[in-house]
Amino acid sequence: MISVLDRHDALLFDLDGTLYRGRQAVPRAVEAVTEAAGLGARTVYVTNNASRRPSEVAAHLAELGFPATEPDVLTSSQAAAAMLAEQMEPGSPVLVVGTDALAEEIIKVGLSITERADEAVAVVQGHSPDTGWRVLAEATVALRAGAVWVACNIDATLPTERGPLPGNGSMVAAVRLASGRVPQVAGKPAARLLEQAVKRSGAQRPLVVGDRLDTDIEGGRAAGLATLLVLTGVSGAADVLAAAPAQRPDHIAADLSALTRPIVELTPGPRPGWQVERAGADLVLSGAGSTDGAVDALRALCAAHWADDGGGPVQVHAEGSAATRALAALGLPSARGSDDATNGASVTVAEVEAARGARR
Repeated sequence: MISVLDRHDALLFDLDGTLYRGRQAVPRAVEAVTEAAGLGARTVYVTNNASRRPSEVAAHLAELGFPATEPDVLTSSQAAAAMLAEQMEPGSPVLVVGTDALAEEIIKVGLSITERADEAVAVVQGHSPDTGWRVLAEATVALRAGAVWVACNIDATLPTERGPLPGNGSMVAAVRLASGRVPQVAGKPAARLLEQAVKRSGAQRPLVVGDRLDTDIEGGRAAGLATLLVLTGVSGAADVLAAAPAQRPDHIAADLSALTRPIVELTPGPRPGWQVERAGADLVLSGAGSTDGAVDALRALCAAHWADDGGGPVQVHAEGSAATRALAALGLPSARGSDDATNGASVTVAEVEAARGARR
């Protein structure tokens, strides 16, 4: 049967939550990416994070064991710089809200840097943990005077070992409120960053792989690309089930080990061992389970819900112990009770499934 790697000639990987969490690689991610590269898949690491240089991102990936070099990395700062270069005359002064890494990308495309609002013809904004009021104020003045505004991304939060913290989108929101302006966006879910990744890879059949519906999957769909959601990061089963059409993944997997599996097994649809029925506004899951456990149940639930109701939050009920365990692993506790203490709040589906496999 045709596998993911048979169908796609390039893999456009998100980083945080997909390949690593902070300083730790996601379980099975290194092995999966290395195997894919060994089988000839072109790999591009695509990140909304504009605070680090591509060389620094590549070094982090390589340290964790991923096959990565600087040319394999594409950041939203590079995409933002390219967007500005298309709109500005060479040498045009740009006010940078962000790190030195972002400023370097602006210089690389032939533009110049200014710290003064009265000189700036453009403002570019990316994440920096050191961004303060003064530079936000200067950006606001420049924007009110008509400067072009490009945001590297509008992610409201940034995943960290301490949990979600304010991301670039939160700082962009402050400037937007103060200036009355709306930025152009380079990173996901806008299409520009992924379009550049496709161009860089030379791929004919690329696949976007990520853990967030509102950036990775929505961005992939905006760029007209196939998408795979892995349940190792931000978006969980309830999010996927309720997803609006623009955020629905083509394929769903527990983790990246699915890259070598038949692609039909990862696609939402009726799945062996599971039955889904509509009970008024609710869904009822029953069956004896399958080799892919809870994630296969999720694929069946998504297919039924998306087809019948168009998405949105839904209550799922379980009939039988296998269905009850699957919903517990997915963080979708059945209204008819559960025989499993896990509620999905503190671990990912992939981790729950791995733990169950170890107990069997």
